[in-house]
Amino acid sequence: MRVLLKASMDTEKANEAIRNGTLAKLIQESVEQIKPEAAYFTTDHGKRTAYMVFDMQDSSQMPVLSEPFFLHLGAEITYTPVMNMEDVQKGLSQLGR
Repeated sequence: MRVLLKASMDTEKANEAIRNGTLAKLIQESVEQIKPEAAYFTTDHGKRTAYMVFDMQDSSQMPVLSEPFFLHLGAEITYTPVMNMEDVQKGLSQLGR
């Protein structure tokens, strides 16, 4: 299932990760592990935030993908099922008329 992972990082923990040089490494390792089809980095409600869209094969992946953000960055994590245009078209074609 295609999923949007949103990781909003605690400002102080992310600041410390920048100071000690671990933020870039953590993000790189996470991207390599998650293998997102798209990854974006911005701010949301004043916090550094990562958005990654990827194919979650099994919900058991959630702890392994989330824990680095929780442990090192005090992040708030959400997972949201999402669709691309093909998925929307496929779903709409299955609606009864």
